[in-house]
Amino acid sequence: MADARFSSFSEFFPYYLGEHRNPTCRALHFVGTAGFFALVGWSLLSSPARFGPVLAAILALGVIGNLIERHRNAAPLMLGMIALGVWAQPWLLAGVVWAYLFAWIGHFKIEHNRPATFTYPLWSLMGDFKMWSMMAVGKLWSGDPIEALGLQVPDA
Repeated sequence: MADARFSSFSEFFPYYLGEHRNPTCRALHFVGTAGFFALVGWSLLSSPARFGPVLAAILALGVIGNLIERHRNAAPLMLGMIALGVWAQPWLLAGVVWAYLFAWIGHFKIEHNRPATFTYPLWSLMGDFKMWSMMAVGKLWSGDPIEALGLQVPDA
């Protein structure tokens, strides 16, 4: 029998924040994601004609992956998205490694939990981007994000 899964990203996001309760873990995620965003931006600036269409294709695959994630792990699609990006800009792989390095240090050394990316790879990525954007405007830097946002953490 298949394990029950979250049916939407909005249902998943409180769980995601529940896995990132420690402000230091969130700060590590922020630094890792900022480095990734910087390399994506550099890719667009340095080679817009080559990387722009590839980024559009990656985003389109992400929309498809969002639908897949409701029913099963979308890791193969996510790996394809990464491969497409690295094909267009080989050094973009450094941004992916940078982001996951910081995130996984936060999980394994600080939170002492298993990253959600192993079960929900695309929603975890979307959650990281959403958490980063909230932090970029000054939210979630201290305290428990669940309490601060008035959310309840669903069971995994």
